[in-house]
Amino acid sequence: MASLSIDPVIDLQSVTRHFGATLAVDGVSLSVGRGRLLALLGPSGCGKTTTLRLIAGLEQPDTGAIRLDGAVVAGRGAWVPPERRRVGLVFQDFALFPHLTVAENIAFALKRSHEPVARSKRVGEMLDLVGLIGLEKRLPHQLSGGQQQRVALARALAFAPAVVLLDEPFSNLDAALRKSMRADVRRILKQAGATALLVTHDQEEALSLADEVAVMEAGRIAQIGAPQEIYLRPATRAVASFVGDANLLPGWAHGDTATCALGQLPLAVPAHGAVSVLVRPEQIALAPGHNGEAGRVERLQFFGHDQLAEIRVSPDLSIHARTWPEDPLAPGARVRWTVQGPVVAYPAESPGIPVI
Repeated sequence: MASLSIDPVIDLQSVTRHFGATLAVDGVSLSVGRGRLLALLGPSGCGKTTTLRLIAGLEQPDTGAIRLDGAVVAGRGAWVPPERRRVGLVFQDFALFPHLTVAENIAFALKRSHEPVARSKRVGEMLDLVGLIGLEKRLPHQLSGGQQQRVALARALAFAPAVVLLDEPFSNLDAALRKSMRADVRRILKQAGATALLVTHDQEEALSLADEVAVMEAGRIAQIGAPQEIYLRPATRAVASFVGDANLLPGWAHGDTATCALGQLPLAVPAHGAVSVLVRPEQIALAPGHNGEAGRVERLQFFGHDQLAEIRVSPDLSIHARTWPEDPLAPGARVRWTVQGPVVAYPAESPGIPVI
């Protein structure tokens, strides 16, 4: 499964990589168009970091081919070492030289390719791009985590790479800083016109930052598409469960609708027969009910911007609904519900799945 990109700068075709008996990357094909940002999203051990290392030249594929900016760099009898691939890397720990200043860290990538005057000019351009003018003489330990990340990004962009690869770049930042830095990193990459691939296990990070998201599981690309498509129309139950909270309910599809515990719901894509129905928690609107109505609030999780209510629908089934934080809900309260918007259905794991 591959993204359809015009003028692809990153292009992988049926790439595999074994480590002993373990197949870490299993026939991966994907492409990233010029100036685009793709997030490679998946749980630990799914093969996403190995895929990044294959693109960077830190691993060699067993089969398949990798092209960067139109040139084959691995496979088909070719092998281009990492230092000749024009790839900029941003690591989890930023990997800044502790004894070098901000300016010296940025300039490090330019020593062989730029004369001193041109190098100084380029460093100034990078400092301006990442908003660190005035901090060029500071050492890394004198910077905040966000400022260190900006230095790492400036160093990766300094030599005008064909590709920028970011390996879990926000994992060492606190939650509040991660959110602000996501927007900054996207702005910087777009302003630089960079083609980039981001590896992450964080769904919110991938959906908010990337132009396209590729969900990876067990060494394969399960789905690739725009963030809205990945979230609203996940291709499989596994993707639906990994990318955001998901209620997966047994049901029966009748073409344009499906019947499940929440009623008869419109389907985004027609289906027939036994299905699992995906209903996102934010699609469920709750209202006060009465003793004769089915739903009962079992517990609430408050997050500030919203709250997640667990609703007991039947003795063996509960669902989650995301509500406004000021909604007057309490454990034990009876509620009724409505489902907003179309839902997605998947073939049932067992053809004998009951309809509740």
